[in-house]
Amino acid sequence: MKVDLHTHSTVSDGELSPADLLGCACDAGVELLAITDHDTLDGYAQASSINSGCELLAGIELSTNWRSVGIHVVGLNISPDNPVLLEGIRQQKSARADRAATIAERLEKAGFPDTLAGAQLVAGKAILGRPHFATYLVESGQVKDIQTTFRKYLGRGKIGDVRENWAPLGDVIAWISAAGGHAILAHPAKYKLTNLKLEELVRDFRAEGGHALEVISGRQDSALTGRLARLAKRQGLMASAGSDFHQPSPHHAGPGEIDPLPQVCKPVWEAW
Repeated sequence: MKVDLHTHSTVSDGELSPADLLGCACDAGVELLAITDHDTLDGYAQASSINSGCELLAGIELSTNWRSVGIHVVGLNISPDNPVLLEGIRQQKSARADRAATIAERLEKAGFPDTLAGAQLVAGKAILGRPHFATYLVESGQVKDIQTTFRKYLGRGKIGDVRENWAPLGDVIAWISAAGGHAILAHPAKYKLTNLKLEELVRDFRAEGGHALEVISGRQDSALTGRLARLAKRQGLMASAGSDFHQPSPHHAGPGEIDPLPQVCKPVWEAW
């Protein structure tokens, strides 16, 4: 089965509408798709009524922390109306608003005024995030390009990398589980942890009730895929795979443009 269980639409920080994302995935031959926007189920809600040849899962991506490291957890096959999950989403949205205000304060101290209002205009009705700040800084002529904004101001370890507001890892996993879903540790290689620290993160994730590891995230080399597959098996976790699609780009995977899971893995979708 061709799957893509990690994608983003315009309701958070993606560039395609939920309908266009679903259509693009179907055109790519995806049979099982999850729209996993940050802190919202609106993308799934907008696309769920569309008749297509692709099965659509309710999904979401939630931010949390592990030992002061910001990490992401994807929730898959969740009940969109679950009250525990909806309360968790409300908390995350409140935390995201506080985070955006803190980012704007830090950017103002660095010489960039009025970035909160500018980023909100860019975001429109979408969930406000760092990409919207980056777009505003570029469109207002204050930074030359998106890459520079993240490299100097918004990327990991920079002034705009605010992680203090998120709910604990155990809470995030509990919200997903309460909604009948599976909690997936997203793109583990992106946290730039040592092998030992990554093993500890995955062990803690499993101990908190996590279900699966995202063994494949976008385009990645086979050696990394093999290492993550063995890690998932060693820790007794199922495996997931997703493009982490945000926008059409020759440099990043499109919907469904991912390798199949190694045979050693137990696919999380087999649990459904």
